[in-house]
Amino acid sequence: MKRLLIVALLSALLSSSLGCNGVFTVSGAIHNRTFVSGTVSIVELSTVIDGGVFVTVTAVTLVNNGLPTRNTFCGDQTSFFPMNQLVTASFTPGTPCVSILQVVIG
Repeated sequence: MKRLLIVALLSALLSSSLGCNGVFTVSGAIHNRTFVSGTVSIVELSTVIDGGVFVTVTAVTLVNNGLPTRNTFCGDQTSFFPMNQLVTASFTPGTPCVSILQVVIG
């Protein structure tokens, strides 16, 4: 079920990103939106095990005022976090990863 949700989320994210000049939005019910922003310093694509299922995640470290923040996003989100670019991402918390709602580059 989680894989289907991730695939649907990624499909919506990719289709909504066309022609948006650096703004990527996924629409739907937003219950617990969290924001993070900073300059992208590290982006790592990896796999974690959640309930016996392998899940692809993207770990991103953003630096804001010299302080690093690391978030683990569900799926391959590497294209939304270009190195050395200022980004603001909103997401809903989750385990083992958080789901992106919107990414603004610049």
